[in-house]
Amino acid sequence: MDTKMFETRIDIPQENRTKLVDLLNARLADISDLYTQAKQAHWNVKGSDFFQLHELYDELAAALLPFIDMIAERATALGGEALGTVRMAASASTLKEFPRDAYASMDSVDALADRYAMMALNLRESADQAEQLEDMDTNDLLIEVSREVDKQLWFLEAHLQKAR
Repeated sequence: MDTKMFETRIDIPQENRTKLVDLLNARLADISDLYTQAKQAHWNVKGSDFFQLHELYDELAAALLPFIDMIAERATALGGEALGTVRMAASASTLKEFPRDAYASMDSVDALADRYAMMALNLRESADQAEQLEDMDTNDLLIEVSREVDKQLWFLEAHLQKAR
């Protein structure tokens, strides 16, 4: 990636900051994509669980918005450029596209749960990388986002799980 960097007085070496900005932009792409996929599910869910899932998906999407901003602002605070347009996110996201045929209630829950699980994994791996690059602030941010994504995944998986 051709990372544009600016001067900053943050005491993290330039080489590490460049890697951190790349890492943050990767997660920015994923979380922006996840936001739009939650909205896609919100708009298009069908079935007997329509109302509760329509509301849930809107709440899940809304919970992601503050983190989009926080991740982008951390990238710029480190002297980088936040790559946050829809087209930038679409081209850089590691998440699978939301299936166009996942309209039925549990099909949409299952599709979103898969994407939330991938997002959570990416966040944890990125948090570990931020720690290795000696940036505990980015590590802390990514852990905070991971906690919320795990909670949202729990909300989704609860619809799919059966008690034994």
